[in-house]
Amino acid sequence: MSIEQKFLQLLKNNRYIPLKLKEIAAKLGLTPKDIPPLQKTLNTLEKKGTVARIKHDRFAFSKDADLLGGIIKFRQSGAAIVIPDESHTKLYPDPIPIRAENTSTALNGDLVLIRLSQPKPAKSQKKPTPLLVQEPLNGKVIKILKRNNLFIIGTLQKTKTFYYVFPDDPKIIHDIIVKEKNAKKANVGDKVVVELSDWQNRHVSPEGFITKVLGKTHEPNVEHKAILLKYNLDPNFPKNVIENTKAIPLKVLSADFDNRQDCTSFFTITIDPDDAKDFDDALSYEELPQGAIRIGVHIADVSAYVKSDTPLDKEAKKRGNSTYLVECVVPMLPHALSNGICSLVEGQNRLTKTVFFTFKNNKIQQVEFANTVIRSCKRLTYHQAYAFLTKKSLEDIKNTPLPPSHQTGSTGRSLKKLSNKELSELQYVIKKFWNIASHLRKKRMQEGSLDFDMPETKIYIDKEGRSERIEKIEQDESHQLIEEFMLAANEIIAKELSKAKLPFISRVHDEPDPEKLTELTETFFNYGITTGDLSNRKHITQLLQKIKHHPQGHLLKIHFLRSLKQACYRAESAGHYGLYKVHYAHFTSPIRRYSDLIVHRIFDNLLIKRKNPTAPLHTHKKYSKQELDVLAKHLTITEQNSTEADRESVKVKLLEFFQLELKKPQKQIFKAIITEIKNHGMFIELKESMAFGFIHLSTLKDDLYQIRKEGATLVGRRTKKTFTIGQEINVIVHKVDRFKRQIDFILAAK
Repeated sequence: MSIEQKFLQLLKNNRYIPLKLKEIAAKLGLTPKDIPPLQKTLNTLEKKGTVARIKHDRFAFSKDADLLGGIIKFRQSGAAIVIPDESHTKLYPDPIPIRAENTSTALNGDLVLIRLSQPKPAKSQKKPTPLLVQEPLNGKVIKILKRNNLFIIGTLQKTKTFYYVFPDDPKIIHDIIVKEKNAKKANVGDKVVVELSDWQNRHVSPEGFITKVLGKTHEPNVEHKAILLKYNLDPNFPKNVIENTKAIPLKVLSADFDNRQDCTSFFTITIDPDDAKDFDDALSYEELPQGAIRIGVHIADVSAYVKSDTPLDKEAKKRGNSTYLVECVVPMLPHALSNGICSLVEGQNRLTKTVFFTFKNNKIQQVEFANTVIRSCKRLTYHQAYAFLTKKSLEDIKNTPLPPSHQTGSTGRSLKKLSNKELSELQYVIKKFWNIASHLRKKRMQEGSLDFDMPETKIYIDKEGRSERIEKIEQDESHQLIEEFMLAANEIIAKELSKAKLPFISRVHDEPDPEKLTELTETFFNYGITTGDLSNRKHITQLLQKIKHHPQGHLLKIHFLRSLKQACYRAESAGHYGLYKVHYAHFTSPIRRYSDLIVHRIFDNLLIKRKNPTAPLHTHKKYSKQELDVLAKHLTITEQNSTEADRESVKVKLLEFFQLELKKPQKQIFKAIITEIKNHGMFIELKESMAFGFIHLSTLKDDLYQIRKEGATLVGRRTKKTFTIGQEINVIVHKVDRFKRQIDFILAAK
């Protein structure tokens, strides 16, 4: 048993009273040479917030001293919440609110230690009773355990007497004071990186010094650099990784066909977004005797090139996944692999791992697995695939445009260059794919899988990196076609690994907290929607169907998703709530997700063993459950980091788009939905871009408007004109504050 385990066991004893370091060592029967490791253990547990150092340097469980460790997340108002660490989540499953005056010197994302307040009775009563409303549990920050960032990115500003940096992150509510001598490194209006000095007093502004000047704030390339720095994303790779990559061939060699099934003659296509940079999945089609159809789900075999514990592998593991920003992709693997030898581009032989599904009457009859070589006949965009599904005229289909070359890793051949025979064959196969995929989807939904399909805001940029246009991407049949075959492959691989009792990384989505579902019921009631019993799967699916065609369906679905737990990686099959699957793993995107690469390696070992039970596992290392546990937690963190970076990238580009819109002589009219009404105005959501904005009450100059119907309606006192939640209105951009990241609109003239 380790020193840490012995110490935690001691703390769990009901008779334990807080002890000093040497007293703990004596209780544990440790020798003098064990004191330094014990000290290190105590420091580590204290930094995590698991234990607390109380008066006279004595140690106790944080929870036993009404203390709790966790990550603090700020609101723009200055108030915050603390998300408890893992050791406290059973006692405190919900975030702990922190009033603005109780945040001490914490900054957004810091690991903090808080003292919990005890719920207090209402002022009119001396003793609490179950019938009286009590103050909710809240906390007060008493210690900063670890800064989330020692540097902050923002814009240099100046008053008459001093310089300061206004942070980019609106959740960092304090300006950073910079000494004049240091400020001369930059010009006012520059975006800079400022390193924080030690900050001890919340009543005095924090200070720092400029370490880097990125350029003029709000310039596209400068905003891009800032996001890369903030989220620790590096488009470049270390020298040893580049050297490792140079040893990998640029083309599939004839020797690579050994021990692989040659599928290069199969009719194979890829279907991806217009701006896809890499292509890691493809579908092949074969017609078998007696009406059977065999569909191959081919996934780029990255494991054939990225070997365990090489510099390339270590860097991919560190990154965890590719990060997709509006301007570019920060890849998990160098360009020579992600856009080269591993990418299933049109007209090139590529190594793949394949799941073959044989269907008869749209039902899976047989599943086979193989290491294969494929050759994609055609790279299609979702737009092109959708045209094949919905248009009859080949001439109309031909006119579906190619994506601009600067936006994608490969455009593929223009449909105009294909013969009518090729076009007819593509149309025939795509319709066959959809016929099967639609049955798979219908069956999945009937079994309880939840329909989480959400429109996506896609921002396209010009060659200079400026926002050019915004498009709402609907999850139409072309997207669903690919999704169903990928889901089927992910599930069957997870089932096979579970059956073989091999440890692997699962994609897990836990059951939601009942309290969150209760809150969701109350939220939906305010929108006039009855939810039924949300612990009942049938009622959940009915609710999603109900809000699908609601005027505020997008916003309602966001409310729904926020009530659920986030999916994560775990080294166990703990089930997937959203998909309603017992076994589920990520297998289909190894170019951009390290989790999939690990699953490929583990599955490859299984294939080798099945082919030759006595064969040694020389191809890939064997992973222990303990290794995979650590790796799964790391990959969950890198995924969350990439998601936040992507959201910030979209937000910045939306602000840029609407700021450019302000400068146009002819203002564009946008359709919007009123989502919320407040005393000072209306929150709105634009229908096409799904951007959120605000209309100030002061801009409604035709009348004096007052709130009616419990905050659901604004009514003009003289005209009786009304604005109601859910109402569609036409608006134009009025003001864009890129510092506060807010967009204001006004009503468009009739």
